Amino acid sequence: MALTTIFYLLSTVGYIAYLFYQKDFFQKSGLYLLLAGFSLHTAAIAFAFIQSGHLPVRNFYETLSIAGWAMAGVFLVFHFKFKLKILGIYAAPLVTLIMIIAAQLPREPAQANKLFNSFWLISHIVVIFTGEAAFALACGVGILYLVQERALKTKNYGFFFRRLPDLELLDTTGYACIFVGFTLLTIGLVTGFVYAKSSWGRFWSWDPKEVWSGISWLLYAALLHGRLSLGWRGRKAAIMAIIGFAILLFTFLGVNFLMEGHHGEFTR
Repeated sequence: MALTTIFYLLSTVGYIAYLFYQKDFFQKSGLYLLLAGFSLHTAAIAFAFIQSGHLPVRNFYETLSIAGWAMAGVFLVFHFKFKLKILGIYAAPLVTLIMIIAAQLPREPAQANKLFNSFWLISHIVVIFTGEAAFALACGVGILYLVQERALKTKNYGFFFRRLPDLELLDTTGYACIFVGFTLLTIGLVTGFVYAKSSWGRFWSWDPKEVWSGISWLLYAALLHGRLSLGWRGRKAAIMAIIGFAILLFTFLGVNFLMEGHHGEFTR
């Protein structure tokens, strides 16, 4: 996994160089290095799965690794769809940071038990993490939108204005991220309900992570409803995307460390 992190780190260097020098060579280098890291990462996860017979989410190190992998994969998909080159300056450092933090954690997995041996668990985790990665990208796009909007309002056509795309592309990309993330979050919650029923005998148990996941779902549902029905676009959508991701971060990290629940089985 160390080699994977090195590729992600080099990708970050490439994107930072692209931010300052605006040379396509640096952007392509960052992109292909990220792609190489993601390929190695996928192989490592597949190997761990084959070796143990379980999806590698048996401790916090493995869970963070899955989060970084999902983030890299979703970024690559959105990059090839929207050609938003500058978004790599957000995604590559975020993936690298996740992997560096993961590398500091103990790697001894929890004792395998029947909780890990479920098709519904695999579906739930892969779909949820992919959806959350899309929300993370939406947050990044929202930040870029606010930066570019400020440059336009203040007529400061300097460093960032010359490097960021127009507001329409940022808004469209952010909406696509939210839509994909919400769809996957919904599917992930449903598969989680089925998994909970099969493991603990009930669909819903007021587990803190269930509650906060529900809050996140409601917020993004309100955002999509507001966009489709009330025309919420631009600045308001960008701010809500940032707030939504902050709630997701609390759901992922805060709930794990501050509250007790059966999701702790996967993050100890």
